Amino acid sequence: MANLALETAVSQQHQVTHIAGIDEAGRGALAGPVVATAVILPLNNQIETLLREVNDSKTLSAKKREALYLRITQHAITFGIGQQPASVIDEIGILPANRLAMATAVAQLTPAPQFLLIDGRIRLPHLNIPQKSIVRGDGKSLSIAAASILAKVTRDRLMVELDSQFPHYGFAQHKGYGTQQHRDALKKHGPCLRHRYSFAPIRKPLI
Repeated sequence: MANLALETAVSQQHQVTHIAGIDEAGRGALAGPVVATAVILPLNNQIETLLREVNDSKTLSAKKREALYLRITQHAITFGIGQQPASVIDEIGILPANRLAMATAVAQLTPAPQFLLIDGRIRLPHLNIPQKSIVRGDGKSLSIAAASILAKVTRDRLMVELDSQFPHYGFAQHKGYGTQQHRDALKKHGPCLRHRYSFAPIRKPLI
């Protein structure tokens, strides 16, 4: 389960207190934005107790994520949310768009972070902030796990809104990922303005 061990080690090694966990949602989807979140939590035992159910968002139900979203936003020192739409993803690529969304989230943090813990292998070299990439960090770091929940809930809400604008695709159900339902809708209706035209199978004939 995610805890504050990584944050505590960084705090002691670098003599810092404001450590931001960063994660994204929607990187592999065929439609909709990529959403990134940065979260700074207080480094104490109380927060570990309050957020004891917080873990990698993919392991939690939608109902549980919604409840934890409220708890995280109430008890975090600060948090920021950034996103980049499908049009930007098509223009510059998913990884640069992901970095832009993460940088936007970090820029919203007040107080500013002194260190970044980033899920996966991604780094943000253009930010002059010490940082560390943590593979599967959303299952290890409580800050990253909290960020993963905020990113997932935010993006899911956006995709439900898109479903009302583009009702043919089932965005409210699959959130833009390449499920059979989504692929069948693409075959029947073709892509809409919120699809990522640079992604297979949209840029190639559907099989």
